[in-house]
Amino acid sequence: MSALVFMTLGVLFLLYTGNRDADAARARVTGAWDRVVPLIRQGYLPPVLPSGKGVAIQVLDNRGHAVAATENLTGKPPIATFHAASESVHVERVLCPPAGLTGCMTVTSYKVYQPDGPWLLYVAVPKGPWYGSTTGLVLAIAVPLLLTAMTTAGAFYLVNRDMNAVDAIRTKLAEINASALDRRVPVAGDDQKELKLLAETVNCTLNRLEDAYKQLRQFTSDASHDLRSPLTAMRAQLEEALLHPPDADWPKMTTAVLAGVDRLQAIVTDLLTLARLDAHAPLALRPTDLGRLVGAELDRRTYRTTIVRSLQPDVIINSDRLRITRLLVNLVDNAERHANSQITVSVRADGETAVLEVLDDGAGIDPEHREIVFDRFTRLTASRDRDAGGTGLGLAIAREVAEAHHGTLTIQDSERGARFVLRLGLSRATDQAVRAPD
Repeated sequence: MSALVFMTLGVLFLLYTGNRDADAARARVTGAWDRVVPLIRQGYLPPVLPSGKGVAIQVLDNRGHAVAATENLTGKPPIATFHAASESVHVERVLCPPAGLTGCMTVTSYKVYQPDGPWLLYVAVPKGPWYGSTTGLVLAIAVPLLLTAMTTAGAFYLVNRDMNAVDAIRTKLAEINASALDRRVPVAGDDQKELKLLAETVNCTLNRLEDAYKQLRQFTSDASHDLRSPLTAMRAQLEEALLHPPDADWPKMTTAVLAGVDRLQAIVTDLLTLARLDAHAPLALRPTDLGRLVGAELDRRTYRTTIVRSLQPDVIINSDRLRITRLLVNLVDNAERHANSQITVSVRADGETAVLEVLDDGAGIDPEHREIVFDRFTRLTASRDRDAGGTGLGLAIAREVAEAHHGTLTIQDSERGARFVLRLGLSRATDQAVRAPD
């Protein structure tokens, strides 16, 4: 493309120089007319006329005899026989060559009217090529070639530099696997902004991938541990009973094994729930009265602690009722495990937001642990000492359910105990609210 542009510019340059030389030749012809015609009309015409650069001049009288000429035409016959028509003063033709001269020349014939009849003035100038001078032609060819070569060399350098950077990124990416996620691609310099941005983006992606892999590995380790613990206990109890069948307390052993099965079932159920949330399964959103939904769920269950309700009616949200119910159950179960005697559950509208709060009167959660408790399989030391039956997934599921509804679930300050606060956007379709069944 650049070569075509340079060639076009070269041709335009040649056209310009050719036109400039043609204009210069016409100027020489006009200058000869201006010098000679006054001499003819005043009768002071010398036989040898001064010649300009590259100009041949010849004057013929009314009989066609040469009466004056430049030195290169002195004593020679007329250089041409044509003359302007009666209605015109001058005419121009190209002769190759004119009589007495060499080479192709542009000959202009002028009529000069005298009392004894019209005289003829011939002015000949060399006929130049369309491109002007040879020097211009050489420049028009050499300069585009040089510019094309320089552009090609520059483009080759830039492409080769960028390809080397891309190849370095590709090579480093090819080396990254599950056992080498800490490696990063080289970042180009500031003179390669696009490649630098690409490398930085790739490294940021690798950082997120490494973090996600660490979380997955930790999640797998925690899940394996939590699944293995009840399995190990159940196996030990069964093996002991089989070794001494007459001495085994089979009802007690069966009850213990069933408790282990219940724990395994709870862990598996929570893992499946998390898997569905991670897969971003679509929500069955329907307008729902949050206060009635919470009240109906609390009525279905029995708790060892007192439940204090403060449920504002007509707080309408668009929600997947099964998942919001699961969120509520997880929060209340968590509060029951840590409460001393009372749990407060409240629902209210706050501007354009529906707020669900679950507050217990237990020991509470330290500020530095308020985000950690939402990580999967996270149970604080105090929780493990107080309740060894939790799966460590309940709060993680609750937060993901909240985020799936474009809401938030956080732990806020309270005078006593832990205060979990869920915030969801209110639905505008309040007249279509779907009431929770009693």
